[in-house]
Amino acid sequence: MSDCREPRVRYADIEQAHDRLDDDTIVKRTPVERSTSLGEMVGGDVYLKMEHLQWTGSFKTRGAYNKIARAVDEGVDEFVAASAGNHAQGVALAATKCGADSTIVMPKNAPQAKIDATRGYGATVELVGQDFQDAMNHAQSRAAESDAEFVHAYDDPHIVAGQGTLGVEMYEDCPDVDTVVVPIGGGGLVSGISTAIDHLSPETRVVGVQADGAATVHESLDKGIPVTLDEVDTIADGIATGGISDLTLNLIEDHVDEVVTVTDSEIANAILLLLERAKQVVEGAGAASVAAILSDDLDVRGETVTPLLGGGNLDMTMLQTVLIHALTDREQLLRLRVKINDAPGKMEEISGVIADHGANIRTVRHDRSVEDLNVGEAYLVFQVETSGAEHAASIIDAIEANGYVVEDINRERTPVSTS
Repeated sequence: MSDCREPRVRYADIEQAHDRLDDDTIVKRTPVERSTSLGEMVGGDVYLKMEHLQWTGSFKTRGAYNKIARAVDEGVDEFVAASAGNHAQGVALAATKCGADSTIVMPKNAPQAKIDATRGYGATVELVGQDFQDAMNHAQSRAAESDAEFVHAYDDPHIVAGQGTLGVEMYEDCPDVDTVVVPIGGGGLVSGISTAIDHLSPETRVVGVQADGAATVHESLDKGIPVTLDEVDTIADGIATGGISDLTLNLIEDHVDEVVTVTDSEIANAILLLLERAKQVVEGAGAASVAAILSDDLDVRGETVTPLLGGGNLDMTMLQTVLIHALTDREQLLRLRVKINDAPGKMEEISGVIADHGANIRTVRHDRSVEDLNVGEAYLVFQVETSGAEHAASIIDAIEANGYVVEDINRERTPVSTS
């Protein structure tokens, strides 16, 4: 890409959006809170930007209102958008506040909480397709066949400028920040924030974060064109766009210093950590920034760092999935398969060993119809709650010391027989 190309979003555009959003019934200034727990973990000063506490539960209203308010002033009164959830709510609220109609096309597998919330903000919701791209195609066709204006989630200068107002707030709240960490889906958020930060504090590092299962930025930067994935696979549905645009790619190239990726396991652990330590409910896309500062790929030791918590619309089914995954990863939730001679008293004996070590048995299952068992043998499968890895290891060791072959199903631990 040529270095002489003109940027399509400037800091002046963000200033105009900031003035337009000067109404706390539409967008409120979300707080910044220091997290001493996270600071100790990463060896720096961590200040969380709590944008998940925004009216719609995410930053999306900023860009949506900036776009829609301008269009309504020009005579547009109907809008169409495609979204997995957060953009949907932002467009719905913005259109309703501006006295306009909105139709939001969402994938059929969108979280029910986000579907309900979008309708609650005044939009008509249509469920189409199995992923974001299916919804996008339908929404664009619908807009083209009507007088409605399409509101893109990220490929629009007015959307990017609206999201950039967060960068102004982040700088004003913490002017000495060394590193700002921002999740990336389609790139509108990181483009706006990085444009603002680059203008206000050029020495501040801006780091973008993508989920492994939806990462496209590195390849897009290498090839010089936006790369789109055919499929995405991540628990962070808010950043599962599977691609960026020419607009956001150019702005990322101009203003973002570094891009890292995080796994779903790291995101799940970050969600749980935020629940435990910061007492905040944050969705996967919002927790990606915290996952990044805790990962080995991003060093923030000795720095003042501000991770953006961009969204808090966490579906309760997903919360359950995340908690089970994170607790399993920490070995606070074990699944043990113990081989026994199928005789009376064996379940009681092993349960007693587990109880003697202060652990709680959630469930136990008796398996006899398994190929590798001889006549008279069986498996007992326990789901056990522990306090962590050390406690889990002591339980397994104790069961093995009593002469049983134990397999930690979650960890694929090699069974050890002491008989």
